[in-house]
Amino acid sequence: MIAEKYLFRHALRPFSFSVALIVCLTGILSAYREGFGDPFLASLILVAGLLLQAGVNLINDYADLSQPNLQLSSASQQQIRFNFNLGLGCIFFAAVIGCYLIAVSGMLLLLISVIGIIGALGYTLEPVNYKRRGLAVFLVFWLMGVLMVSGAYYVLAKELSHSVFLISIPVSLFVSLLLLSNELRDFEEDTAAGIKTLTVKIGYARASQLYKALLTCIYLGCLALSINGSVPFALVIFLSIPFVIKPLKLLALDPESRQPITKATGRSFLIFGICYCSALLI
Repeated sequence: MIAEKYLFRHALRPFSFSVALIVCLTGILSAYREGFGDPFLASLILVAGLLLQAGVNLINDYADLSQPNLQLSSASQQQIRFNFNLGLGCIFFAAVIGCYLIAVSGMLLLLISVIGIIGALGYTLEPVNYKRRGLAVFLVFWLMGVLMVSGAYYVLAKELSHSVFLISIPVSLFVSLLLLSNELRDFEEDTAAGIKTLTVKIGYARASQLYKALLTCIYLGCLALSINGSVPFALVIFLSIPFVIKPLKLLALDPESRQPITKATGRSFLIFGICYCSALLI
């Protein structure tokens, strides 16, 4: 395994920070449009969300150290351990902010936070390691999508509502799509290493079909939200469609040419998220 893969900037995966940003903003703006707004608390929510995302990214490669099929240089192993410790630090500081937010909002946020932190640690760490059990695409929909949107909303509104759950669905599906793109990019490598991601379990062709199905559901969901009035101007989101064309084209390419698919999906998620959050403000 080449050491470059484990450079800090690669492990941090800054393109994925759009997940925490857009997911938290969706909850914040959902509360704001209902008359609940607090700039200080909103800022803390965003910082905690970004720290949690950074932590998840940095601990992601730690489980590779236990894989017998992976040949890592000593420099790579040292970098992975450094990233892991730094990732735990990010999660710790996110938890500290979370404790303050729990104190000012309510104990329901404690339950949401505990589930979220366990989910973040369980992504690649044993004995859970749901990435290797093929559950990551499903679980991040809830852990990095619905729960984070609901938690951000709850801090400001001090309650949960049926509408915020509906509003969270398209964004949460895109979070799953971004994770799936990562599995599609690494399909051959994960197969060789015996890492049983969902894509490895069902095969590349079916995973590609799932990618297209999730993308279709995202925009159909936005259309439904516009029709039922939950997000009256959700059709604005269709302006982001041109940006999903590139990752769709990358699906059909060979493994080496397919490598940009995760960054392309992350870029399309950011554009989608900007349009979605704009629709919540109109």
